[in-house]
Amino acid sequence: MSPLAETLLTAVGQTLRGKEDAIELAIVALLAGGHLLIEDNPGVGKTLLAKSLAKALDLPFQRVQCTADLLPSDVTGAQMWHPRTGELTFRPGPIFTSVLLADELNRTPPRTQSALLECMAERRVTIDRETHALPDPFFVIATQNPLTAAGTYPLPENQLDRFLLGIRLGYLDAEQEIEVVAREDGHRLVDELHPVATRDQLLAARAAVQNVRCARELVAFVVELAQQTRSMPDVALGVSTRGAQALHRACRARAFVHGRDYVVPDDVRALLVPAWAHRITCRSGGDPTTVLHGILAETALPD
Repeated sequence: MSPLAETLLTAVGQTLRGKEDAIELAIVALLAGGHLLIEDNPGVGKTLLAKSLAKALDLPFQRVQCTADLLPSDVTGAQMWHPRTGELTFRPGPIFTSVLLADELNRTPPRTQSALLECMAERRVTIDRETHALPDPFFVIATQNPLTAAGTYPLPENQLDRFLLGIRLGYLDAEQEIEVVAREDGHRLVDELHPVATRDQLLAARAAVQNVRCARELVAFVVELAQQTRSMPDVALGVSTRGAQALHRACRARAFVHGRDYVVPDDVRALLVPAWAHRITCRSGGDPTTVLHGILAETALPD
């Protein structure tokens, strides 16, 4: 494992016990320059993951609590008129940060959800025809409750497609839960967490990810899998070209995390569900994860 990834995994694991796989996927999304969607029940550590990762990297962090009355300007900022000067001045919103936690994103209406589209895709925001660049790095971690929860709005397909990876944290096993319940509050541990890496180290690691090689045969395999999702009778919406690019980027980042400068078939196998399950819409309530496992089982991996 790369030194940076191992250091981050250890640091974040101090506050979020028993979730090494989820922490690794968050690091993969960050190093790939993407964004992360976490769908799970309340109280499983979604906020802890976001805060711990920002603290370990000593990056600016902002949290937006999404509610039904949240306006786009509450996220992006707005032009403010000053009576004394008679001038308009731009007041940046919480989106002008390096790590943004959009908590319970599917509790805010579609108009506010869509305010994140340009920000996530182009790292900039346009307000009153003026474009403002966002910090580098800019990493969105959005959480959402299951759609069966009261007061939720389903995220549209174009919003879901902006997230590089979608993960779940799940509940701990009995022994791990006993340890977590008996220890101090997790958020207090975040406050005591010391940074273990810098912004410059993160940007250098992102640059190194760009040099990770992915054989043409593996790229062709990713495209073949994406095309299969579009032709299955049980799938109403398959994986887009952006989705195929996302899996390719994530595989290169995972290879770097595991100390390699080349992608192997196991990277594709490990990331297929996190990269694509949230992008697929099934007919008649089907499960995208089951669909993806079926496609993977029926398709021969390249050597």
